[in-house]
Amino acid sequence: MKKILLAIVLGVTVSAVAQGTAQPAQGQSNAPAQGQSQGPVIKDPAEYNAYVAAVQQKDANAKISGLEAFLTQYPSSVMKNQALELLMGAYQQTNNAKKTMDTAQKLVAADSCNMRALALLAFYDRAMAQNNDPNALQLLADGKKYGEEGMGCWSKVTDPDITKMKDQMTNIFKSAIGIADCQSKDYAGCIDNLKPVVDTNPQDFSLVYPLALSYWPDPKTPTTPENSRLAIWYAARASAVAPPQAQPQIEKYAKSLYRRFHGDEDGWPDVLAKAKTGTTPPGDLATLIPPAPTPADQAHDMVTKTSPDKMDFAQWEFILTNGSQADQDSVWNAIKGKAVQMNGTVISTEPDQFMIAGSSDDIDAKKADITLKFEEKVPAKLIPKDGASFDFQGEPASYTPSPFMMVMEKGQLLRAKAAPTPAHKPVHRKPAGQ
Repeated sequence: MKKILLAIVLGVTVSAVAQGTAQPAQGQSNAPAQGQSQGPVIKDPAEYNAYVAAVQQKDANAKISGLEAFLTQYPSSVMKNQALELLMGAYQQTNNAKKTMDTAQKLVAADSCNMRALALLAFYDRAMAQNNDPNALQLLADGKKYGEEGMGCWSKVTDPDITKMKDQMTNIFKSAIGIADCQSKDYAGCIDNLKPVVDTNPQDFSLVYPLALSYWPDPKTPTTPENSRLAIWYAARASAVAPPQAQPQIEKYAKSLYRRFHGDEDGWPDVLAKAKTGTTPPGDLATLIPPAPTPADQAHDMVTKTSPDKMDFAQWEFILTNGSQADQDSVWNAIKGKAVQMNGTVISTEPDQFMIAGSSDDIDAKKADITLKFEEKVPAKLIPKDGASFDFQGEPASYTPSPFMMVMEKGQLLRAKAAPTPAHKPVHRKPAGQ
Protein backbone atom coordinates (compact mmCIF):
# COMPACT_ATOMS: atom_id res chain seq x y z
CA MET A 1 0.00 0.00 0.00
CA LYS A 2 2.85 2.39 0.77
CA LYS A 3 4.32 1.82 -2.68
CA ILE A 4 0.96 2.47 -4.26
CA LEU A 5 0.61 5.68 -2.30
CA LEU A 6 4.09 6.79 -3.27
CA ALA A 7 3.20 6.26 -6.91
CA ILE A 8 0.04 8.27 -6.49
CA VAL A 9 1.91 11.28 -5.15
CA LEU A 10 5.23 11.10 -6.91
CA GLY A 11 4.10 9.54 -10.15
CA VAL A 12 2.10 12.62 -10.96
CA THR A 13 4.69 15.13 -9.86
CA VAL A 14 6.43 15.25 -13.22
CA SER A 15 3.18 15.82 -15.05
CA ALA A 16 2.18 18.41 -12.47
CA VAL A 17 5.39 20.32 -13.21
CA ALA A 18 4.92 20.01 -16.95
CA GLN A 19 1.22 20.82 -17.04
CA GLY A 20 0.97 23.14 -14.06
CA THR A 21 3.88 25.46 -14.74
CA ALA A 22 2.53 28.97 -14.97
CA GLN A 23 2.68 30.84 -18.22
CA PRO A 24 5.21 33.74 -18.16
CA ALA A 25 4.17 37.33 -17.88
CA GLN A 26 3.54 39.34 -21.02
CA GLY A 27 6.70 40.05 -22.95
CA GLN A 28 8.57 36.96 -21.78
CA SER A 29 10.00 34.83 -24.55
CA ASN A 30 8.30 31.48 -23.99
CA ALA A 31 4.70 32.63 -24.16
CA PRO A 32 2.31 30.02 -25.69
CA ALA A 33 1.70 30.06 -29.40
CA GLN A 34 -1.60 31.33 -30.77
CA GLY A 35 -4.35 28.74 -30.32
CA GLN A 36 -2.44 26.80 -27.61
CA SER A 37 -4.35 26.28 -24.35
CA GLN A 38 -3.14 28.65 -21.70
CA GLY A 39 -2.69 27.81 -18.02
CA PRO A 40 -2.57 30.22 -15.10
CA VAL A 41 -0.67 33.41 -15.89
CA ILE A 42 1.86 34.85 -13.46
CA LYS A 43 1.98 38.53 -14.32
CA ASP A 44 4.93 39.41 -12.11
CA PRO A 45 8.21 38.31 -13.77
CA ALA A 46 9.92 38.02 -10.37
CA GLU A 47 7.15 35.74 -9.11
CA TYR A 48 7.37 33.70 -12.29
CA ASN A 49 11.11 33.29 -12.01
CA ALA A 50 10.88 32.30 -8.34
CA TYR A 51 8.29 29.64 -9.13
CA VAL A 52 10.18 28.16 -12.08
CA ALA A 53 13.45 28.16 -10.17
CA ALA A 54 11.83 26.23 -7.32
CA VAL A 55 10.02 23.58 -9.38
CA GLN A 56 13.03 22.89 -11.58
CA GLN A 57 15.24 21.91 -8.65
CA LYS A 58 16.35 18.27 -8.93
CA ASP A 59 17.27 17.86 -5.28
CA ALA A 60 14.22 17.35 -3.05
CA ASN A 61 15.54 19.49 -0.21
CA ALA A 62 16.43 22.33 -2.60
CA LYS A 63 12.94 22.09 -4.11
CA ILE A 64 11.42 22.27 -0.61
CA SER A 65 13.41 25.39 0.22
CA GLY A 66 12.48 27.05 -3.06
CA LEU A 67 8.75 26.23 -2.80
CA GLU A 68 8.52 27.24 0.86
CA ALA A 69 10.17 30.57 0.01
CA PHE A 70 7.85 31.05 -2.97
CA LEU A 71 4.69 30.38 -0.90
CA THR A 72 5.90 32.70 1.85
CA GLN A 73 6.66 35.50 -0.57
CA TYR A 74 3.60 34.97 -2.80
CA PRO A 75 0.84 33.52 -0.57
CA SER A 76 -1.92 34.51 -3.04
CA SER A 77 -0.19 33.30 -6.19
CA VAL A 78 -2.30 31.73 -8.92
CA MET A 79 0.13 28.83 -8.64
CA LYS A 80 -0.41 28.31 -4.92
CA ASN A 81 -2.21 24.96 -5.28
CA GLN A 82 0.34 23.60 -7.74
CA ALA A 83 3.18 24.77 -5.50
CA LEU A 84 1.62 23.09 -2.46
CA GLU A 85 1.12 19.87 -4.36
CA LEU A 86 4.73 19.80 -5.48
CA LEU A 87 5.88 20.68 -1.97
CA MET A 88 3.79 17.84 -0.54
CA GLY A 89 5.46 15.39 -2.93
CA ALA A 90 8.92 16.73 -2.12
CA TYR A 91 8.36 16.30 1.61
CA GLN A 92 7.23 12.75 1.05
CA GLN A 93 10.35 12.07 -0.99
CA THR A 94 12.38 13.02 2.08
CA ASN A 95 10.20 10.78 4.32
CA ASN A 96 9.09 13.76 6.38
CA ALA A 97 5.62 12.54 7.33
CA LYS A 98 4.74 15.51 9.54
CA LYS A 99 5.60 18.11 6.90
CA THR A 100 3.90 16.01 4.23
CA MET A 101 0.68 15.98 6.26
CA ASP A 102 0.93 19.64 7.19
CA THR A 103 1.30 20.56 3.53
CA ALA A 104 -1.53 18.23 2.52
CA GLN A 105 -3.80 19.91 5.06
CA LYS A 106 -2.95 23.33 3.61
CA LEU A 107 -3.67 21.99 0.15
CA VAL A 108 -7.07 20.60 1.17
CA ALA A 109 -7.89 23.92 2.82
CA ALA A 110 -7.15 25.64 -0.49
CA ASP A 111 -8.62 22.91 -2.73
CA SER A 112 -11.18 20.77 -0.87
CA CYS A 113 -11.22 18.04 -3.52
CA ASN A 114 -7.50 17.67 -4.09
CA MET A 115 -7.48 13.88 -4.31
CA ARG A 116 -3.74 13.44 -3.86
CA ALA A 117 -3.79 15.37 -0.60
CA LEU A 118 -6.91 13.62 0.66
CA ALA A 119 -5.39 10.22 -0.13
CA LEU A 120 -2.18 11.12 1.69
CA LEU A 121 -4.01 12.36 4.76
CA ALA A 122 -6.37 9.37 4.89
CA PHE A 123 -3.45 6.97 4.55
CA TYR A 124 -1.11 8.60 7.04
CA ASP A 125 -3.79 9.10 9.69
CA ARG A 126 -4.85 5.47 9.46
CA ALA A 127 -1.26 4.14 9.41
CA MET A 128 -0.18 6.24 12.39
CA ALA A 129 -3.26 5.25 14.40
CA GLN A 130 -2.57 1.56 13.79
CA ASN A 131 1.05 2.07 14.84
CA ASN A 132 0.07 2.78 18.45
CA ASP A 133 0.18 6.57 18.17
CA PRO A 134 -1.04 8.11 21.48
CA ASN A 135 -3.52 10.20 19.50
CA ALA A 136 -4.89 7.14 17.69
CA LEU A 137 -8.57 7.90 18.25
CA GLN A 138 -8.29 11.41 16.82
CA LEU A 139 -6.17 10.16 13.92
CA LEU A 140 -8.77 7.54 13.08
CA ALA A 141 -11.52 10.14 13.15
CA ASP A 142 -9.49 12.44 10.91
CA GLY A 143 -8.60 9.61 8.56
CA LYS A 144 -12.26 8.65 8.22
CA LYS A 145 -13.18 12.29 7.55
CA TYR A 146 -10.62 12.58 4.74
CA GLY A 147 -11.69 9.20 3.38
CA GLU A 148 -15.32 10.22 3.25
CA GLU A 149 -14.41 13.56 1.67
CA GLY A 150 -12.36 11.75 -0.95
CA MET A 151 -15.18 9.34 -1.77
CA GLY A 152 -17.57 12.28 -2.04
CA CYS A 153 -15.31 14.10 -4.50
CA TRP A 154 -15.23 11.48 -7.26
CA SER A 155 -18.19 13.02 -9.08
CA LYS A 156 -16.20 16.26 -9.41
CA VAL A 157 -12.95 14.73 -10.69
CA THR A 158 -12.10 15.50 -14.31
CA ASP A 159 -8.31 15.11 -14.25
CA PRO A 160 -7.55 11.97 -16.30
CA ASP A 161 -4.40 11.27 -14.27
CA ILE A 162 -6.46 11.10 -11.09
CA THR A 163 -9.20 9.06 -12.76
CA LYS A 164 -6.62 6.43 -13.72
CA MET A 165 -5.82 6.00 -10.04
CA LYS A 166 -9.41 5.80 -8.85
CA ASP A 167 -9.16 2.17 -7.72
CA GLN A 168 -6.01 2.73 -5.66
CA MET A 169 -7.28 5.93 -4.11
CA THR A 170 -10.66 4.37 -3.35
CA ASN A 171 -8.86 1.57 -1.50
CA ILE A 172 -7.00 4.16 0.56
CA PHE A 173 -10.20 6.04 1.40
CA LYS A 174 -12.14 2.87 2.25
CA SER A 175 -9.28 1.55 4.40
CA ALA A 176 -9.32 4.71 6.52
CA ILE A 177 -13.10 4.62 6.85
CA GLY A 178 -13.19 0.90 7.58
CA ILE A 179 -10.52 0.89 10.28
CA ALA A 180 -12.21 3.82 12.01
CA ASP A 181 -15.50 1.91 11.90
CA CYS A 182 -13.83 -1.17 13.39
CA GLN A 183 -12.49 0.92 16.25
CA SER A 184 -15.91 2.43 16.95
CA LYS A 185 -17.51 -1.06 16.81
CA ASP A 186 -19.49 -0.25 13.69
CA TYR A 187 -18.78 -3.73 12.37
CA ALA A 188 -21.20 -3.51 9.45
CA GLY A 189 -19.43 -0.36 8.23
CA CYS A 190 -16.05 -1.97 8.83
CA ILE A 191 -16.98 -5.01 6.72
CA ASP A 192 -18.59 -2.93 3.97
CA ASN A 193 -15.46 -0.81 3.55
CA LEU A 194 -12.67 -3.27 4.27
CA LYS A 195 -13.77 -6.45 2.47
CA PRO A 196 -13.37 -5.13 -1.11
CA VAL A 197 -10.00 -3.63 -0.15
CA VAL A 198 -8.77 -6.82 1.51
CA ASP A 199 -9.87 -8.98 -1.39
CA THR A 200 -7.69 -6.88 -3.71
CA ASN A 201 -4.86 -6.46 -1.16
CA PRO A 202 -4.74 -9.87 0.59
CA GLN A 203 -1.18 -9.33 1.85
CA ASP A 204 -2.01 -6.32 4.04
CA PHE A 205 -2.18 -7.69 7.58
CA SER A 206 -3.20 -4.28 8.96
CA LEU A 207 -6.48 -4.68 7.06
CA VAL A 208 -7.00 -8.46 6.92
CA TYR A 209 -6.92 -9.02 10.68
CA PRO A 210 -9.37 -6.21 11.63
CA LEU A 211 -11.74 -7.56 8.97
CA ALA A 212 -11.58 -11.01 10.56
CA LEU A 213 -12.37 -9.55 13.97
CA SER A 214 -15.31 -7.58 12.62
CA TYR A 215 -17.07 -10.72 11.36
CA TRP A 216 -17.08 -12.30 14.84
CA PRO A 217 -16.31 -9.56 17.41
CA ASP A 218 -16.99 -11.73 20.46
CA PRO A 219 -16.43 -15.46 19.85
CA LYS A 220 -18.33 -16.20 23.07
CA THR A 221 -21.44 -14.76 21.45
CA PRO A 222 -22.69 -16.76 18.44
CA THR A 223 -22.97 -14.99 15.10
CA THR A 224 -24.48 -16.12 11.81
CA PRO A 225 -22.97 -19.20 10.11
CA GLU A 226 -21.90 -17.05 7.15
CA ASN A 227 -20.10 -14.54 9.36
CA SER A 228 -18.54 -17.36 11.38
CA ARG A 229 -17.04 -18.89 8.25
CA LEU A 230 -15.75 -15.53 6.97
CA ALA A 231 -14.22 -14.75 10.37
CA ILE A 232 -12.42 -18.10 10.30
CA TRP A 233 -11.24 -17.60 6.71
CA TYR A 234 -9.88 -14.08 7.20
CA ALA A 235 -8.32 -14.98 10.57
CA ALA A 236 -6.54 -17.89 8.89
CA ARG A 237 -5.52 -15.58 6.07
CA ALA A 238 -4.26 -13.02 8.61
CA SER A 239 -2.08 -15.69 10.21
CA ALA A 240 -0.42 -16.24 6.82
CA VAL A 241 0.52 -12.57 6.38
CA ALA A 242 1.08 -11.62 10.03
CA PRO A 243 4.48 -10.38 11.25
CA PRO A 244 6.58 -13.42 12.27
CA GLN A 245 6.33 -12.63 15.98
CA ALA A 246 2.53 -12.48 15.83
CA GLN A 247 1.93 -15.42 13.47
CA PRO A 248 1.61 -18.23 16.08
CA GLN A 249 -0.89 -16.31 18.19
CA ILE A 250 -3.03 -15.33 15.19
CA GLU A 251 -3.07 -18.92 13.94
CA LYS A 252 -4.08 -20.13 17.39
CA TYR A 253 -6.93 -17.61 17.41
CA ALA A 254 -8.10 -18.71 13.95
CA LYS A 255 -8.06 -22.36 15.02
CA SER A 256 -10.10 -21.53 18.14
CA LEU A 257 -12.79 -19.94 15.96
CA TYR A 258 -12.85 -23.01 13.73
CA ARG A 259 -13.14 -25.34 16.71
CA ARG A 260 -15.94 -23.27 18.23
CA PHE A 261 -17.93 -23.30 14.99
CA HIS A 262 -17.13 -26.78 13.67
CA GLY A 263 -17.08 -28.57 17.02
CA ASP A 264 -13.56 -30.00 16.75
CA GLU A 265 -10.32 -29.50 14.80
CA ASP A 266 -11.09 -32.06 12.12
CA GLY A 267 -10.46 -30.43 8.74
CA TRP A 268 -8.59 -27.42 10.14
CA PRO A 269 -5.25 -28.12 8.38
CA ASP A 270 -6.99 -28.02 4.99
CA VAL A 271 -8.72 -24.73 5.81
CA LEU A 272 -5.44 -23.17 6.95
CA ALA A 273 -3.55 -24.37 3.88
CA LYS A 274 -6.16 -22.97 1.50
CA ALA A 275 -6.30 -19.63 3.34
CA LYS A 276 -2.52 -19.31 3.14
CA THR A 277 -2.47 -19.84 -0.62
CA GLY A 278 -5.81 -18.21 -1.43
CA THR A 279 -6.79 -14.58 -1.57
CA THR A 280 -10.57 -14.29 -1.51
CA PRO A 281 -12.91 -16.76 0.24
CA PRO A 282 -13.62 -19.73 -2.04
CA GLY A 283 -17.09 -20.36 -3.38
CA ASP A 284 -17.32 -23.64 -1.47
CA LEU A 285 -16.61 -22.05 1.91
CA ALA A 286 -19.74 -23.62 3.43
CA THR A 287 -18.47 -27.05 2.40
CA LEU A 288 -14.92 -26.30 3.49
CA ILE A 289 -16.07 -25.13 6.94
CA PRO A 290 -19.20 -27.09 7.92
CA PRO A 291 -20.87 -26.38 11.26
CA ALA A 292 -20.88 -28.82 14.15
CA PRO A 293 -23.57 -31.46 13.68
CA THR A 294 -26.78 -30.97 15.62
CA PRO A 295 -27.85 -33.63 18.14
CA ALA A 296 -30.38 -34.82 15.57
CA ASP A 297 -27.59 -35.10 12.97
CA GLN A 298 -25.46 -37.11 15.39
CA ALA A 299 -28.38 -39.38 16.22
CA HIS A 300 -29.09 -40.01 12.55
CA ASP A 301 -25.42 -40.79 11.93
CA MET A 302 -25.56 -43.43 14.67
CA VAL A 303 -28.67 -45.02 13.18
CA THR A 304 -27.08 -45.03 9.74
CA LYS A 305 -23.82 -46.63 10.87
CA THR A 306 -24.93 -49.08 13.59
CA SER A 307 -27.91 -51.39 13.91
CA PRO A 308 -29.88 -50.94 17.17
CA ASP A 309 -29.01 -54.42 18.46
CA LYS A 310 -25.29 -53.48 18.23
CA MET A 311 -25.71 -50.21 20.13
CA ASP A 312 -25.13 -49.73 23.84
CA PHE A 313 -27.70 -48.24 26.19
CA ALA A 314 -26.16 -44.74 26.07
CA GLN A 315 -26.60 -44.66 22.29
CA TRP A 316 -30.23 -45.72 22.62
CA GLU A 317 -30.78 -42.98 25.16
CA PHE A 318 -29.14 -40.35 22.95
CA ILE A 319 -31.18 -41.30 19.86
CA LEU A 320 -34.46 -41.61 21.75
CA THR A 321 -33.82 -38.18 23.30
CA ASN A 322 -32.43 -36.25 20.33
CA GLY A 323 -33.23 -38.11 17.13
CA SER A 324 -35.93 -37.37 14.63
CA GLN A 325 -39.18 -39.28 15.08
CA ALA A 326 -38.16 -41.62 12.28
CA ASP A 327 -34.83 -42.39 13.92
CA GLN A 328 -36.45 -42.86 17.33
CA ASP A 329 -38.97 -45.24 15.81
CA SER A 330 -36.22 -47.16 14.04
CA VAL A 331 -34.42 -47.85 17.31
CA TRP A 332 -37.47 -48.35 19.48
CA ASN A 333 -39.19 -50.79 17.16
CA ALA A 334 -35.99 -52.84 17.10
CA ILE A 335 -35.59 -53.14 20.89
CA LYS A 336 -39.13 -52.95 22.28
CA GLY A 337 -40.15 -56.19 24.01
CA LYS A 338 -36.74 -57.80 23.42
CA ALA A 339 -34.84 -59.18 26.42
CA VAL A 340 -31.81 -57.01 27.15
CA GLN A 341 -28.98 -57.92 29.51
CA MET A 342 -26.83 -55.10 30.84
CA ASN A 343 -25.08 -53.65 33.85
CA GLY A 344 -26.19 -50.60 35.82
CA THR A 345 -25.95 -48.80 39.14
CA VAL A 346 -28.75 -48.87 41.70
CA ILE A 347 -30.14 -45.44 42.54
CA SER A 348 -33.08 -46.61 44.70
CA THR A 349 -35.10 -49.78 45.20
CA GLU A 350 -38.55 -51.10 46.04
CA PRO A 351 -39.37 -54.79 46.29
CA ASP A 352 -40.96 -54.85 42.84
CA GLN A 353 -39.11 -51.99 41.12
CA PHE A 354 -35.53 -50.70 40.89
CA MET A 355 -34.47 -47.27 39.73
CA ILE A 356 -31.20 -47.70 37.79
CA ALA A 357 -28.61 -45.53 36.10
CA GLY A 358 -27.60 -47.25 32.88
CA SER A 359 -25.29 -44.77 31.13
CA SER A 360 -21.94 -43.64 32.51
CA ASP A 361 -23.00 -39.99 32.53
CA ASP A 362 -26.11 -40.74 34.58
CA ILE A 363 -24.13 -43.02 36.90
CA ASP A 364 -21.76 -40.12 37.58
CA ALA A 365 -24.74 -37.82 38.13
CA LYS A 366 -26.47 -40.47 40.34
CA LYS A 367 -29.52 -40.06 38.14
CA ALA A 368 -31.86 -42.88 37.18
CA ASP A 369 -32.62 -43.45 33.52
CA ILE A 370 -34.14 -46.97 33.78
CA THR A 371 -37.15 -48.17 35.74
CA LEU A 372 -36.78 -51.94 36.05
CA LYS A 373 -40.07 -53.65 37.00
CA PHE A 374 -40.26 -57.20 38.37
CA GLU A 375 -43.25 -59.51 37.98
CA GLU A 376 -42.73 -60.68 41.56
CA LYS A 377 -41.23 -58.96 44.58
CA VAL A 378 -37.52 -59.42 44.97
CA PRO A 379 -36.47 -61.09 48.23
CA ALA A 380 -34.95 -58.54 50.59
CA LYS A 381 -31.68 -60.47 50.82
CA LEU A 382 -31.21 -60.17 47.05
CA ILE A 383 -31.92 -56.45 46.79
CA PRO A 384 -28.63 -54.61 46.14
CA LYS A 385 -27.68 -51.55 48.10
CA ASP A 386 -28.07 -48.07 46.64
CA GLY A 387 -24.99 -47.23 44.60
CA ALA A 388 -24.16 -50.86 43.92
CA SER A 389 -23.30 -52.08 40.45
CA PHE A 390 -25.24 -55.14 39.32
CA ASP A 391 -26.26 -57.15 36.27
CA PHE A 392 -29.87 -57.47 35.22
CA GLN A 393 -32.21 -58.34 32.40
CA GLY A 394 -35.35 -56.57 31.27
CA GLU A 395 -37.57 -55.95 28.27
CA PRO A 396 -37.96 -52.31 27.08
CA ALA A 397 -41.67 -51.47 27.33
CA SER A 398 -41.92 -47.65 27.09
CA TYR A 399 -39.85 -44.49 27.34
CA THR A 400 -40.14 -40.74 27.81
CA PRO A 401 -37.54 -38.65 25.93
CA SER A 402 -37.18 -35.67 28.30
CA PRO A 403 -36.18 -36.19 30.98
CA PHE A 404 -35.19 -39.57 29.65
CA MET A 405 -36.58 -42.64 31.34
CA MET A 406 -36.92 -46.14 29.90
CA VAL A 407 -39.29 -48.59 31.56
CA MET A 408 -38.17 -52.21 31.37
CA GLU A 409 -40.53 -55.00 32.36
CA LYS A 410 -39.99 -58.67 33.29
CA GLY A 411 -36.93 -57.72 35.28
CA GLN A 412 -34.49 -60.39 36.38
CA LEU A 413 -31.39 -60.30 38.54
CA LEU A 414 -28.45 -62.01 36.88
CA ARG A 415 -25.58 -63.84 38.51
CA ALA A 416 -22.79 -61.38 39.26
CA LYS A 417 -20.02 -61.25 36.71
CA ALA A 418 -17.33 -58.83 35.66
CA ALA A 419 -19.27 -55.67 34.93
CA PRO A 420 -18.67 -54.05 31.55
CA THR A 421 -17.74 -50.40 31.50
CA PRO A 422 -20.98 -48.40 31.05
CA ALA A 423 -21.00 -46.37 27.85
CA HIS A 424 -20.90 -42.58 27.84
CA LYS A 425 -23.60 -40.68 26.06
CA PRO A 426 -22.38 -39.25 22.74
CA VAL A 427 -21.06 -35.71 23.03
CA HIS A 428 -23.53 -33.07 21.94
CA ARG A 429 -21.51 -30.54 19.92
CA LYS A 430 -23.42 -27.28 19.94
CA PRO A 431 -23.82 -25.87 16.41
CA ALA A 432 -23.04 -22.28 15.48
CA GLY A 433 -25.83 -19.82 16.12
CA GLN A 434 -27.02 -21.46 19.33
